[in-house]
Amino acid sequence: MSKKILLTQEQIQEKVKELAKLIDDFLVKNKRDENDIPIFIAVLTGSIFFFSDLIKNIKSDIIIDYLKVSSYSGSHTTYNVKIQKDIEIDINDRIVFIIEDIVDTGLTLKKIIEFLKDRKPRILKVCSLLDKPSKRLVKVKIDYKGFEIPPEFVVGYGLDYNELYRNVPYIFIYTQNET
Repeated sequence: MSKKILLTQEQIQEKVKELAKLIDDFLVKNKRDENDIPIFIAVLTGSIFFFSDLIKNIKSDIIIDYLKVSSYSGSHTTYNVKIQKDIEIDINDRIVFIIEDIVDTGLTLKKIIEFLKDRKPRILKVCSLLDKPSKRLVKVKIDYKGFEIPPEFVVGYGLDYNELYRNVPYIFIYTQNET
């Protein structure tokens, strides 16, 4: 099986460190006091590797939580975003970071932002490793973006095709003949 590697493990790790530094700089400027600890929310399941690597590089104190959503079947979006697991931490008046693996149509992120904004965070920021703007159906703001990628279906580093390839440490373009 041949794989067209889009992003190597080294490229990903360099970008993770760069994003963590930018986020730390933001946190230093925006924390009110030592009790104002930001909350980082991983969007499961695809973001697990990115989330883990990112928070290991954040120097500020943080609290973590998880939100599980679904909107894909195989390599295609269903356009129906479902919240499967809610966060457990109160985010009212807090700095909150949504950590995503990829933003393509924007539908999932838009639903997550609306869902969390109802809980009145003081600041709500989005960090996504990958951005696929050519597939965007709704406007969403990504505050911290890793890589802009072409309109290809990608897997690896947490991203999957029917739950496969998540454990691959790099990101590659998935084509049907690879199953």
